[in-house]
Amino acid sequence: MDDNKVIRQLIRVNLELEGLEVVTAADGAECLDVVHQVRPDVVTLDVVMPRLDGIRTAARLRADPRTRDTPLAIVSACGHHEVEAGLEAGVDAFLAKPFEPAELVRLVRQLVERARGGGRQYGGGPDTGGGAHMEEQVKGQVKGQTVEQAKEVDLPAVP
Repeated sequence: MDDNKVIRQLIRVNLELEGLEVVTAADGAECLDVVHQVRPDVVTLDVVMPRLDGIRTAARLRADPRTRDTPLAIVSACGHHEVEAGLEAGVDAFLAKPFEPAELVRLVRQLVERARGGGRQYGGGPDTGGGAHMEEQVKGQVKGQTVEQAKEVDLPAVP
C-alpha cells in the first residue's frame, strides 16, 4: 500500500518480475479491504498514508483473527519512533526507503517462507525478525508510503 503511485508501481514491477502476484492499495483503509478479500501471504505498509497510516493499519491487522498471523513489513522512511511504534503494533520487518529492489524481494520472500513454515512468531532476535535486529535493517530516509500485498505464484517457464 502506498499513496504514491510511482512507488506502488516500482514495488509491483519488482515483485512481479520475481514471480510474485501483487495487489496494491493507496491507503490503509483500502488496504484493510483488499487484505480481507485477497488474503495475501505478506503485506507491506508505508508509515505515512491518508485516512489510516501504516502503523494503525498494522495494529488493526494484528487485532483481527483473520489476519493476525499475516507477515507485515514496513517499507518507509523509518526513524526510531516509527520502528518502536511498528514493533508495538506487531510489524515483523522494516525496509527503509530508498531501497534496492533486491532487498525488497529478499525481505518479501523471507516473510513468505516464514509464514509457510509455521506462522508468525512474535518477539525480538534475528531468528524472528524482531527487536533490535529489525532496527538494524532500517536504512536511509525518504518520505513516502507503501503497502503492497504479495502472494507467491508459480509462473510458466519462458522459452
